[in-house]
Amino acid sequence: MTSILLRFLLACLLLPWLWATADAETVSFPEPGSAVPGHPDTTYLDLAKLIIPDDGTAPIQMRDLTDDGGTPPPTANLTDAAVLTIKAGGKDRLAMLYDLGYSSDSAEGFAVLALFDLSSKPRLLDAANVAVDRSTYFGEPAKLSLGAGDDAIVTTSTHFNSNQGYVGTLLIMVRNDRFELIDTIYTFNENYCAYRRTQNLAFQTRGGKKPHAAIKVTVTDATAPSSESCEEPAPKAVSHDISVTYRWDKAKSRYVRNSDAFGRLSAENEKRF
Repeated sequence: MTSILLRFLLACLLLPWLWATADAETVSFPEPGSAVPGHPDTTYLDLAKLIIPDDGTAPIQMRDLTDDGGTPPPTANLTDAAVLTIKAGGKDRLAMLYDLGYSSDSAEGFAVLALFDLSSKPRLLDAANVAVDRSTYFGEPAKLSLGAGDDAIVTTSTHFNSNQGYVGTLLIMVRNDRFELIDTIYTFNENYCAYRRTQNLAFQTRGGKKPHAAIKVTVTDATAPSSESCEEPAPKAVSHDISVTYRWDKAKSRYVRNSDAFGRLSAENEKRF
């Protein structure tokens, strides 16, 4: 009986240290004219106007969260936004993502990630361009728990041609009510007659270490032969995982990755473009 009890207590102590697979978080797409919860006199359109003051004009000045962002379009329409509730510094915050399209002189799109405080009168706390490709949206999952009072945000930018798909995933934290980039992860998918090759992302977090949990990101690179009759021979079915763990570095006051595996993956993928 004593040994069983000891094993149970040990398991309870170890639970916070186990890697937990991130669950997909619900992203909503409210009507622009609908009221913001808790603020019957404020609509989501009112929040959007803090970013684009007048429909048809350019958005307010803001920074790019990466070095790969595009330029804002000369005119922007107030389209429906994707909405996500998050925790930041122990406080409730609202994150909204507006994909504004792209300008004619830029290969990348322009997508505004905005952070709002709704505790009293709604306030815009921060806004940044998070687009690294044509179309941008919240990822799956859209957020990761970094602890009891903090979430990280995941956004994804993509574009496709007939056989290839290009994906850029941003891992973003919120600190002092401002967005901070943890890393950008580039993956690449191919779909040909003889085979399909995909690179899918999975996220895990590990609690128990303050102030922020470790984040493990795994890319599963898998090639699956087709059953079609093709001119080229079908490759063998193969799959392997590439993982990088991000840990909070107190001295540097930021997340630090434990390897450059994703950088090498991106360089290898570029050779197949």
